[in-house]
Amino acid sequence: MSASVTFSSVTVTLFEGLVTTAQLFFLTLVFALPIGLLLSFGAMNRWQPFRMLRGTKFASGRFGCALSELRPISLVVKTVVWIIRGTPLMLQIIAIFFGPRLLWGFDLIDRFPSALLTFVINYACYFSEIFRGGIQSVPVGQQEAGLVLGMTKGQIFFKVTLLQVIKRVIPPMGNEFINLVKDTALARTISVYEVLWMGESFIKSAGLMWPLFYTAVFYLAFNGILVLLFGWLEKKLDYFRA
Repeated sequence: MSASVTFSSVTVTLFEGLVTTAQLFFLTLVFALPIGLLLSFGAMNRWQPFRMLRGTKFASGRFGCALSELRPISLVVKTVVWIIRGTPLMLQIIAIFFGPRLLWGFDLIDRFPSALLTFVINYACYFSEIFRGGIQSVPVGQQEAGLVLGMTKGQIFFKVTLLQVIKRVIPPMGNEFINLVKDTALARTISVYEVLWMGESFIKSAGLMWPLFYTAVFYLAFNGILVLLFGWLEKKLDYFRA
């Protein structure tokens, strides 16, 4: 071990990187969760601007029939979600940070905001699919019962549907949260100094490999806390049984 590099100094350096990792993680959740919920509503939107064509001679053709059934908001949202989920996160980070420089010759936003923006967009799309599945899994009969009791659609959603959705989406959300912790390491692609970048820096500066593997302890501890948290949440919401 290098005389200038000790276990305590490596630990302090990795903790500095962990702060950046935690910032990326929590800020991503703050923005991606509500955006994901809005995207899920967009994907389920049933607005059909050309429905008045139904029953006309124009709608009898294949194109006319497809046009009358077109749901543009849902189509746009699903297309965006498909593109984001179907391309690598690393590619998205590179495109958002380096894209403005290549197109216009200057950096639009700095490295950390670029990484954060990419994570928010990417995870909002994943969260939207989880929310959509959770909302659609709640029986329609419960909404109809709420309407019969005189509840508004907003009251039905917040007092009947949402609580059940939270219970149903906790397991897949837990997986996405854990993936997000690990995916923050991709921010090093544009030199955001998160914990893995800090661990790797000792290879060049001191010729040491073990700090890189030491970062696994930080990831395991972070994810261990999330596992305990989601386990506690599942028990708290256990009264919502199928």
